[in-house]
Amino acid sequence: MKRFFFFLAVIAGVLFQSNSVLGQQLDRAHTLKIYNWSDYIDEDLLEEFEQWYEEHTGEPVKVIYQLFDINEVMLAKIEKGHSDYDLTCPSDYIIERMLRNGLLLPINKDFGDTPNYIGNVSPFMVEKIGKIDAPGKNPNDYAVGYMWGTSGFLYNKAFVTEEDLSSWSALWNPKFEGKILMKDAPRDVYSPLLIYANYDKIQSGEVDIEQLMFDMSDESLATVEELINRSKPNIYGWEADFGKEIMTQNKAWFNLTWSGDAEWAIREAERVGVNLAYTIPEEGSNYWFDGWVIPKYAVNTKAASYFINYMCRSESAIRNMDVIGYVSAVATPEVLEHMQEQSIENGDTQERDMTYFFGEGAENVILNKVMYPDKETFDRLALMHDSGDRTQALLEMWSRVKGDNLNPVILGIIAAVVILIAIIVISRKSKDKKRKSKNGKNTKKK
Repeated sequence: MKRFFFFLAVIAGVLFQSNSVLGQQLDRAHTLKIYNWSDYIDEDLLEEFEQWYEEHTGEPVKVIYQLFDINEVMLAKIEKGHSDYDLTCPSDYIIERMLRNGLLLPINKDFGDTPNYIGNVSPFMVEKIGKIDAPGKNPNDYAVGYMWGTSGFLYNKAFVTEEDLSSWSALWNPKFEGKILMKDAPRDVYSPLLIYANYDKIQSGEVDIEQLMFDMSDESLATVEELINRSKPNIYGWEADFGKEIMTQNKAWFNLTWSGDAEWAIREAERVGVNLAYTIPEEGSNYWFDGWVIPKYAVNTKAASYFINYMCRSESAIRNMDVIGYVSAVATPEVLEHMQEQSIENGDTQERDMTYFFGEGAENVILNKVMYPDKETFDRLALMHDSGDRTQALLEMWSRVKGDNLNPVILGIIAAVVILIAIIVISRKSKDKKRKSKNGKNTKKK
């Protein structure tokens, strides 16, 4: 029922927000509309970019920054709503879907006298973006890496050991009844459990872990569904973003989550005396990345390209990582030095070879292993892919295991509320027009 009221609130918010900006006109030639994840940037950089852009181009720009929490919500606005966002930052598989469906524009990397900071992105990340499956297109022409990470277990060391979580089978261990948070992200749960289910075949060479990530067969979906159902007695809750806060409050013992959320939670937990850690089960898991892309219906593509370039500066990358806890795709010596100093300050002592990400000069460096897994760990990880026409089957499986199906009565209530809100909005628009007409004013709808 909470989800039902949340859904209604979202609908009402969208409709009334649209009504509140009615009649307002944007100077789109000098406006940059960005659509990004919540808590995913040092927001001071937005205002600073406006000044930087004018200094480098001689043109003013105003940033409008809006947030989303789910990839599919962002995609629907662009794919079905034709929203004119100039820039967004989807995850790997959504970039793949957008590219396949012709929803992206190429990124202009010619900045004249302004340095091309996009070259600061690690060749490692360029290679991973190149794994996006989009026949006939070079994914690196359409996407620039922003942040990346892994999926694993964030756990409370007071109740759980790393050995307890050495396998994904910990999810259905009866001693963790009611103590597990599950990420409310079907693909991020499906992928590692599919790896678990095929671990013996991966070890024997019968199955390639990268190719396995394309498998959305009925058989594989059924296998993963059974594994999730086995874990349900242990699940404290399904979370999209609030899990990291719950973990800092000792309410759950471990959380299937993303490394960036884990790092944020570990930092915050230290302040309140809670000892959290992060691990990736030995069977392997998935890695992911989010990248900047310019949607098909963008208007200010010039400012969008410049903003991507601005985000790839060492300073921008460092500040973003310090604020949000995720790992930038930028791999300059300045980033390496900063992150090593930070790791040493936090008590890390183990030297590791990180040349796969930073290149020469990173043979023996001290870096946070949550943020920067070593090469041996990374070799156990695979990139998720778009499920294409199997997406609906995946979502139906996810709905079954969570019990999210809405009955006809609730659907009827939702429809009635939407109609009521629409009537109110139309009524207000009509009154506004009449009032402005009496005042001798003309309105122009954008």
